[in-house]
Order: sequence, then C-alpha cells, then structure tokens
Amino acid sequence: MVTDQIVLPYLWRRYLSLLRALVGAACIWVVLGASGVTSAEWLLLLAVLTVYSVISIFWRWPERFDKLDVFNVILDVAIFLLCVALVQDTGFWVTAVAALYLFLATSTLQDWRDVLLTTVSCLAFVNFAQPPNAERLQPVVLILGMFGCVVALQKQSLVERLSAVSRQAVLYRSEAQQAREAERERIAADFHDGPLQSFISVQMRLEIVRKMLARNHDAGMEELRQLRDVCAQQITEVRTFVRSMRPVELDGAGLAAALRSTVGFFQKDSGIPTTFKADPTAMHDDIEASIDILQIVRESLNNVRKHSSASRVAVNISRSNGTLIIDVEDDGTGFPFAGEFSLEELDLLHLGPQSIMRRIRSLNGDLLLNSRPGRGSELHIRLPL
Repeated sequence: MVTDQIVLPYLWRRYLSLLRALVGAACIWVVLGASGVTSAEWLLLLAVLTVYSVISIFWRWPERFDKLDVFNVILDVAIFLLCVALVQDTGFWVTAVAALYLFLATSTLQDWRDVLLTTVSCLAFVNFAQPPNAERLQPVVLILGMFGCVVALQKQSLVERLSAVSRQAVLYRSEAQQAREAERERIAADFHDGPLQSFISVQMRLEIVRKMLARNHDAGMEELRQLRDVCAQQITEVRTFVRSMRPVELDGAGLAAALRSTVGFFQKDSGIPTTFKADPTAMHDDIEASIDILQIVRESLNNVRKHSSASRVAVNISRSNGTLIIDVEDDGTGFPFAGEFSLEELDLLHLGPQSIMRRIRSLNGDLLLNSRPGRGSELHIRLPL
C-alpha cells in the first residue's frame, strides 16, 4: 500500500512495534503476578508475539514479507484477545490499553472496513468469552472502534487528496517543462534572426574591408568607418535582445507604469518614436496576469523592431466590462499577408506571431490582427480579467 507508506513513515511503524511490545510485556507481567496461572500455552504464545514485536523495532526484514500489513493486524488482534482471555478483573487497565493500541494501529495502517471488521470481531469474542471485565470492556471496544473508523475515513480522504495533489504536481511539472522548451525555441529563433545574422553580416563585411584595403586604401578606410557604425548599431540590437531575455518584473509599480517603462526602453533602444496611452480604468493593480500581459507587449514591440521597419509605434491600454484591451499599432511593412484575422483563423492558417498567440490563448484571450502590407499592422488584444 504505497499511499499508506506515504502517510506512515518508517519511524511511525517502529513506534507501533514498540507500543505492541510494551502492551505484550505488560500483559505478561500482570498475568505472572496473578495467582493461579493455568494458561501456560497461551502465555507462551503471548511471549512469542512480544519477542517478535521487539525484533521488528530494530530490524525491517518483517516488512519485506508483510507489505500489506496483514500480519501486523492479525498480530495486534491476537495480543488483544490474549489480554482479554488471560488478564483478570484487577488487570482491566492492561486490556483497555491493548484495545487502545489495537485501534490506533488498525486505523492508521488499514482502511475503515478493516477497522469495522476488527471492532465486530473483538466485540463477538468478548461476548463469547465473557471475561470478568466484559461489561466494562464492551463499551470501550465500541467507542474505540467508532473513533478508529472516523480516523481511517479521514486518513483515506487525506491520502486521496495527496494523490490528487501529486498528480497535479506532475501535470504542472510537465507544463512547466513544455513552457521552458517553447521559451528556448523562441530565444533560439530570436537569436538566429537577430544577433547571429548581425555577426554574420559583420564577418562578411570584414572580409570585404580586407580585400578593399589591399586594393584601395581610402575606399577600405571608408568601408571600415561604415562598418564601425554598423557595429555600434549591432551593439544596440544585442543590448535590446539581452534586455528582452530578462525576467519581467513589475516592482510594485502597477501594470500601466510597467508598460510605460517597457515602451520607454523600446524607444530608447530602437530609436523608433513610440507613444503610450493608458485609460484611468487600466491603472488598477488588481490584474493577476500582469507579467504575461507585459511579456505580450514586449514581444509585440520586439517584432516591430525586427521585422517592420516602422517609423512610428503606438501602444494603448484600456479596460471595459471586465476585459483588458491592448492595441499595438505601427506604420511599418506589415505582415506578409493582408486582411483582418482572428486568433482562430490565424491558428488554422498557421499565420501570425506564434509566441504572442500562445500567451494570449493561455490567458483565454482573443486577438484580432489587421495587416496592411506596406502600410503597417495592428494587434487588437482582448484579455478577460
């Protein structure tokens, strides 16, 4: 029973074995201290069970043969029944302690059906054997049995909740792994389309400069000065790329303030004039998906910088009827297709910015993309709050 082993660690099982040995030893001590001991065979059996309990405290080999704890339950019931049969009226406390231990062990090791069966069996034995303390023992067994059933039911509920949480944790780990892989692919694609292409271009132009210097020194120096300007521009692009790889942080400033800062960094790094407008309704800080929203805007601006050759960008954010509305518009080259497409249509046609679409889909949002080749594009994003 793997779930029981999760609930009951190794030390708890050792404690149960110790309690069983103490109960058996107390029963032997009471019986030997009484006069007229006639059940030597039963007393010997009780001693053997007690010795086994002592052995199971220090060695774990009995658990290898009793993985379902069936033998332990039988052993606990046997010790209790021997206490009932051997202990006289003056040793009622030993029998009561044995009953308490029995239902403590059964309710923690087994389910409620086994506890109920143990309760019925013990009550039947007490009624059949009619020991001197039967009238006092019956209500004790009944109360302990009821309490044990409640504990076993509660334990079963906790085990089921633990199993559900474990399955959910595995699912979350799988989703996190998929998200990491997708992010790695996006970073690799961005690096390939951005800094890597710039480095290749610089390498090719360096070879051209080398050949020009060998033929025409003045022309080579002019090309070298142009290459220096290109390198300065590439440094700006690499800095922008590194900034886009950093984790998104709100720093307690609120979504609108964080977006304004992101737009400001974009304008400074790209040199593209960018405006940002936020309605007062969008200034609240109760938007749970703020980090994802910030990343969507950041990726939209990066796409504008890399692909659109825009001279103007506008970012607007508003809030209406429980929906956050984000508009990102530019006057660049637009997408290589024309028209207005929804998120579902873009998925069917395999068009549009995939990483942005994936984030919007994860937030149960919607996207309307309006592409005007040669005249710019617009992203109209609606996210439920």
